[in-house]
Amino acid sequence: MMNPQTDKLVRRTTMVATITASYFLLTADYGPEPNALDPVKKAIRSAESTVKEYIFGSKDQSQESQVGKLGSNSPKKHP
Repeated sequence: MMNPQTDKLVRRTTMVATITASYFLLTADYGPEPNALDPVKKAIRSAESTVKEYIFGSKDQSQESQVGKLGSNSPKKHP
């Protein structure tokens, strides 16, 4: 019988390896023909973009803030 800590480590490592292998298999390029995994790939890509937007902010917000900064820095013309 294994040490409980070693057993826990082995189980976690196995789960991470299984999830990683599944991700790579599901997102692999199977060519231009549509296949059964397309909806799953779309869901994964959607989740990826959602996480990126959450962490880094959305592109629309960053562009709007940059435009606002540029507009406030420009010299104002008086008539």
